[in-house]
Amino acid sequence: MTDTPLDIREILEYLPHRYPFLLVDRVLELEQGRRIQGLKNVTINEPFFPGHFPGHPVMPGVLIIEAMAQLSGVLALASAGRKLGAESVVYLTGVDKARFKRPVTPGDQLMMTAELLQQRRTLTRFACRAEVDGQLACEAEIRCVEAPAE
Repeated sequence: MTDTPLDIREILEYLPHRYPFLLVDRVLELEQGRRIQGLKNVTINEPFFPGHFPGHPVMPGVLIIEAMAQLSGVLALASAGRKLGAESVVYLTGVDKARFKRPVTPGDQLMMTAELLQQRRTLTRFACRAEVDGQLACEAEIRCVEAPAE
């Protein structure tokens, strides 16, 4: 079953991130316990572009990974039937098999997917992809853990 897409207000109910570090603009598809698809609209107004790189703006690869991890966090919480709360938080714990295939630049729409590969208690592993115009920009396996908030 595919759940209703999530707009930015609903995404904020799952993620603690806020501007300038919120990197998911919309969730297009959400199949609890299986997969999620979302997007990030990349604009020249992003705070990292003036320094990465002057005259040749490129979205840092680490932020592409972070965007995929945030999307994975939404899937993890939604699959558990929970939203952001004071009792727990989802942390990125690992990135494996990361590959970058094309640069992401202002004006691109980063289409991301995360598929749940494994879930053991509070640890979840995802296969993630980010594409621009149907071309692979990045892929990685991402691990997250849900932990008590301090």
